[in-house]
Amino acid sequence: MLEETIVAVATPPGEGGIGIVRISGSTAYFIGLSLFRFSRQVVKPKSHRLYYGHVVNPADGCAVDEALIAFMRAPHTYTREDVVEINCHGGIMPLAKTLELVLAAGAHLAQPGEFTKRAFLNGRIDLAQAEAVIQIIRAKTEQAMELSLAQLQGRLSKQVKVVRQPLLKLLSHLEAAMDFPEHHDVEDLTLAELRGATTRALAETEALLQTADQGRIMREGVRTAIIGRPNVGKSSLLNALLREQRAIVTAVPGTTRDILEESINLGGVALTMVDTAGIRETADEAEKIGVERAKRALRNADLILYVLDLSVEVDTEDREILKSIQEKPCILIGNKIDLITDGLASASEIASELPPLPFVPMSLLEGQGLELLEQTIISLIFQGSVKVPQSAMVTTARHKDALKRTSLALEELLAALAAGCAPDLLAIDLYAAVEALGEITGETVAADLAEEIFRNFCIGK
Repeated sequence: MLEETIVAVATPPGEGGIGIVRISGSTAYFIGLSLFRFSRQVVKPKSHRLYYGHVVNPADGCAVDEALIAFMRAPHTYTREDVVEINCHGGIMPLAKTLELVLAAGAHLAQPGEFTKRAFLNGRIDLAQAEAVIQIIRAKTEQAMELSLAQLQGRLSKQVKVVRQPLLKLLSHLEAAMDFPEHHDVEDLTLAELRGATTRALAETEALLQTADQGRIMREGVRTAIIGRPNVGKSSLLNALLREQRAIVTAVPGTTRDILEESINLGGVALTMVDTAGIRETADEAEKIGVERAKRALRNADLILYVLDLSVEVDTEDREILKSIQEKPCILIGNKIDLITDGLASASEIASELPPLPFVPMSLLEGQGLELLEQTIISLIFQGSVKVPQSAMVTTARHKDALKRTSLALEELLAALAAGCAPDLLAIDLYAAVEALGEITGETVAADLAEEIFRNFCIGK
């Protein structure tokens, strides 16, 4: 409930230079003043200014910690409520004791994401901006950070409103035509504008949808599966990309039997590298499980790096697997060119006999081809550029789903217009589009969905 004052430790657990206890709500000032002893006399603390002193137990006046405190008056705060932040020493005990005193003074422990939820409910940010907060916290690359910051600043929200507002206006005209059918000029105006507005809105919605896959990859990274037969160099490839010996490499086939995941930053894009067991028929039960997990990793991957040993003949199983993964971005890696005569020429000849995929000849033993592989990955996934565009981008599955439903409703509306349907039937499709767009910014979102979104936040944010 918004009338309750909430409190939480806003910094990560563990030891650090500073730990912050954040308080928000109508009694935040009272609680802060009751627990803090200023180093000099302060009658009325000024907003947004740090004061030095001590956190004290009001029961006996004993100091708990040396600290800095900031009093921030609404509405110029994160939650648009009165906020107090106590900067303690960043250890477990100082923060725990301070939090205990604030709770004893009448505050309630904040739920995950409750501070950001209050910022949303109090109108400081919309739901898309609120989701950007957690994306910023979880960003693994500079590009992901830049994209999330753009969403927090309202880039996506503004574009959604550009699409939604004309439709909302036309919906009101359409409803007026149904309520007052004797005013034919209202109905004629609505239907005439509706055709053009629907077509424009559909084009703008489709343009946003086209950014969804790239936006998700820039924010979450590229899930990359390293696939191939045993002993072709999959683990060596993982080690080469990581620039460290992370996976065990031996000359014995079948060394890797489980999934091994590591993340790298490749040109500003996070790649989750998944090293898998070699795919082959085997009687070994443990290896069978590894092979099944490798096939699952292949199905779930955004990008596949298929490794071949060019020193041996490409067999039928390799060819069949390559044919089955044509629908996904895949790079064919010809390893061990150091073991074949006239390596590059022979590698090109072998590649010409395989499915038409980007091909990178490599010698992982000698470190050849790594830079070319990295360039090929960037070119394949981002057409050579990983810069965040200045236009809005869709970054979450929730937003993509809402835009898909918007697009479907608008297509049905155009079909209904072409069929000459009555205004009440047109209003159904128009309303569906307006509602779906409103879910992105939170103007029409269901309460349980909003709760689920904020539940994924950390406590204290």
